Amino acid sequence: MASRLKILGAIIAVIGVIAVLGGGYGFMQVQAGADALQGFSKAQNVTISYNDAGQPVDRGDPEQGKVILSLLKDTWKWPVVQGDLNPKDPLVNTGTEYMYQMATIAYHVLDGTNTVVLTEPVAFDGDGTEGMAVDAVSYTPETLPQGDDYLAILRTDANYAAGSYTVPTLGRYWTMFNRTNPLDGKARELAWSGTVHGLFAELGVGATSFSALQMGQALSLIAIAFGITFVITGAGLVWVSTSKKEALA
Repeated sequence: MASRLKILGAIIAVIGVIAVLGGGYGFMQVQAGADALQGFSKAQNVTISYNDAGQPVDRGDPEQGKVILSLLKDTWKWPVVQGDLNPKDPLVNTGTEYMYQMATIAYHVLDGTNTVVLTEPVAFDGDGTEGMAVDAVSYTPETLPQGDDYLAILRTDANYAAGSYTVPTLGRYWTMFNRTNPLDGKARELAWSGTVHGLFAELGVGATSFSALQMGQALSLIAIAFGITFVITGAGLVWVSTSKKEALA
């Protein structure tokens, strides 16, 4: 019986050593990834602005900073870590900071307007039926509705005069525009440009990488903890089996 306990203890201890080594290697790789992400962040040198009270500000306005945080927390449901928004370390290099920067870009896109120029008049058949309605409304840059009234005309027959139109985004994302409308289709490309999509992708990768590194670090530490537990358990079984042999002798 004592010899069996000794063998079992040795096996458990060996498994523990392997777990510790594997966890240690994983932790080192995670740290290497964290260093790479930090280096990338430093190279870009993107920072968040804060006021003297330590509040995030956008273009000097703390109220806009609150709106951006609300977009991030309440609309996008991102688990904001308040400690990551540190005025003493404004460099964007954590998951929350990457996502805050993304929300900043989104806020200005969603709240903005774009100038669409029609070089010639356009008759838009937008109601889904064939042919223009005889009572189709005509719009000029000066008479184009704004706000919810603008959204209401997007799927109606309309005549648009040539000119420079100011088209509101009204909190709409890429898929919420009417791409067939001569004004809204062009406004979508201007608001959600390739640059905006590229920045979203880059910041999203940064936030995801940071989260993955945190998960990898946690798993590595768990593996090390289990490994140490196995080593102690295995060593204990070997010690108990040796004590039994000495008692029998």
